[in-house]
Amino acid sequence: MTTLFEAARVCLDAADVDAKVALTQQYAEAFARGELRIPGDAPPPAPIRAPGRPSKPVLVHPRELPRRGLGSLQGRAAFIHAIAHIELNAIDLAWDAVYRFRGLPHDFYADWVGVAHDESRHFVLLRDRLCELGHDYGDFDAHNGLWEMTEKTAHDGLARMALVPRVLEARGLDVTPGMIVKLRDLGDEATVAILDLILREEVAHVAAGSRWYRWYCAQRGIEPRARFRELLREYAGGYLHGPFNIEARLLAGFDEDELAALEAP
Repeated sequence: MTTLFEAARVCLDAADVDAKVALTQQYAEAFARGELRIPGDAPPPAPIRAPGRPSKPVLVHPRELPRRGLGSLQGRAAFIHAIAHIELNAIDLAWDAVYRFRGLPHDFYADWVGVAHDESRHFVLLRDRLCELGHDYGDFDAHNGLWEMTEKTAHDGLARMALVPRVLEARGLDVTPGMIVKLRDLGDEATVAILDLILREEVAHVAAGSRWYRWYCAQRGIEPRARFRELLREYAGGYLHGPFNIEARLLAGFDEDELAALEAP
């Protein structure tokens, strides 16, 4: 293994979740030590139909997922499972950005390798908490919405940076504080501590998306606010709705004009 692109593909293809996490952490640490090259003459990326996935959870349409309250242990386990599934997908989303988009500054790759490593830690924390509640990853059905947006934006790094970090992942900035309040009211401080950590680190992940989205716009001479609105209409009509976590989104690279546009009816 000599190149970052080869390492990214190995992580993407890993179907076993333990292997995906271990490989992600191994290669992220190797990259940080300068042991993985970023070749300037690398061939185009090979097509990716789907990342490696375990046989469970079963992937269904989001409408088919049952609604469960947090008041029961089963409902709380299902909620933690859903967040763990998002974090596992986020590992692949970060590695896909590394693998798919070539010829970019070193800092682009450093950002998304770092995100993959963070997401792997989040997944482990959530899976361990799930096991404490008598369940494991795969015990509940899940959906494939995050990877579907990855496929839709595979042709264009600008669209990817706009729509995956700044729309799908930023949604967590909006909803997580409310979930923390509910879990704290239920006395579940163990899960609260995990979600607090994830919320803090996800701000930096969304900020990386904002930073590279604007970099792409500057490279192409595109006005970023207008293009973001166009991309939302084109790809993400059903994904974006308030209320929004204004403080977290400002920290994550949204400006006040963008937030005003998001909140406009």
